[in-house]
Amino acid sequence: MALIESLVVFAVSLLVGAFGIYVGARAIADTEDFGYAVVTALIGALVWAVVGFFIGWIPFLGPLLTLLAYVWVINSRYPGGWGRAFAIALIAWLASLVVLYILAVLEISSFGAVGVPGL
Repeated sequence: MALIESLVVFAVSLLVGAFGIYVGARAIADTEDFGYAVVTALIGALVWAVVGFFIGWIPFLGPLLTLLAYVWVINSRYPGGWGRAFAIALIAWLASLVVLYILAVLEISSFGAVGVPGL
């Protein structure tokens, strides 16, 4: 039963993270492909985890480089360069924050998402 619950939590978290990226990409890059956002969120989460594991422990520099790696994923998957990638990441974080807040208030989910750093 714990495996099924873990998979459901992962799937919901991934969808919330993908929704955030979708909103950011739609606003900044004028891209409307939710499936593409899901893949981006999954890749971003994996890159975040790997980079965080290897260098995330270094004070200040580790978290900064981990965030930069996450934004690099967005930059490599969406047009517009680094500035737009940072804007997409910021909007993704804010959109995910709003969704997670609503889910937490409704006592549907805890406050966390896969594919968006810090949530």
